[in-house]
Amino acid sequence: MTHRRDAGPPGAAADGTAESRAGNPWDSTLSSEEFAAVKGVGFDPVGQVLGTAVFTIGYTGVWGCPGAWSAEDGVKAPSSAWESSFAPLVRTLYGARRLALARAVAECRALGGDGIVGVKLRIEAFPAGGLEFTAWGTAVRARSRIRPHLPFTSHLGGQDFAKLIHTGWVPTGLAFGIALAIRHDDWRTSRRIRWTAGNQEVDGYTQLINHVRHEARNQLALDAAKHGGDGVVVDEVELTVSESECPGFGYSRDLSAEAVLIGTSIARFGRSGRPAGPRPLTIMRLERER
Repeated sequence: MTHRRDAGPPGAAADGTAESRAGNPWDSTLSSEEFAAVKGVGFDPVGQVLGTAVFTIGYTGVWGCPGAWSAEDGVKAPSSAWESSFAPLVRTLYGARRLALARAVAECRALGGDGIVGVKLRIEAFPAGGLEFTAWGTAVRARSRIRPHLPFTSHLGGQDFAKLIHTGWVPTGLAFGIALAIRHDDWRTSRRIRWTAGNQEVDGYTQLINHVRHEARNQLALDAAKHGGDGVVVDEVELTVSESECPGFGYSRDLSAEAVLIGTSIARFGRSGRPAGPRPLTIMRLERER
């Protein structure tokens, strides 16, 4: 796929609007319904954008056995030492996603776009090794003289983007929340997962999952605040749990969990004077007055 970038945004008119022009077409990932919705709120698509980055993921920073972490009052969390040991891996997971997204934003700016709608993020194994992080969507340009300092990014499709604008909100950027933790299966947890244990909660596993989800939510909120958002519309909530043999004890195992939250941070730009949803019908009386 190629884009002409030497003559401004594809289909750009002299006054800066993104009107279609013969010989300089744009492409998009929008359906016909999404296209109509985006046009209806004063935006025009200027082209499809793509950003990708291939990373090798191997070093986790965790060595030895983490132990069965716990705290008082039934609230369990890993010690600060084991929590911070995942920091190099977490930084890489953030950095890979942001790099792919930044490259899509760079294409958006080159096309003269004000933002990207319908952003999709994918992580797939790369044939030669490592993981490929990809971000793509449709760059749009507002029919306005006011230009944002940086293009916004949003996972919202055309209709949802239009609903957001109609109700006085604007997307400010894609936000991420990532958290990892690891826990050793202690003797109490091992007893509770035996088939003879009966029906009961395995609180060690509950505590591990609660911890990573809570931490991912906190990180999502912090990332949204960096984009200047007042809130977040969450798109994806992923949880991955894996087990590995404990390096200190060959007969037991460690359980690790990763929580990933992705959403669009949004900010209010003004209250809409009309209610959300379709307008009420106007009813005219047809009977004659007597």
